[in-house]
Amino acid sequence: MYALTANEAKTQFGDLLLKAQREPVQINRNGKPVAVVMSVEDYQALEDLKLSALQQKIAQATAEEDAGKAVDGDAFFNRLLTDETD
Repeated sequence: MYALTANEAKTQFGDLLLKAQREPVQINRNGKPVAVVMSVEDYQALEDLKLSALQQKIAQATAEEDAGKAVDGDAFFNRLLTDETD
């Protein structure tokens, strides 16, 4: 991944936008990564992956609940607190 300092990103903004169309660009401040600039297509693909993963988790949780594997939230936390103090 290409990297720029925050100052370079500021002074070379047009170049940053062109580079971000080809690959994500990391922005560093004081030697530490603080941001990544990416194309809209890459961002949308990332959001689609996140949505897909969330949908899979929801489907799995629904299947577990339908199979009777769900645990009441209050009972879970009460047991957790009781186990910690024993």
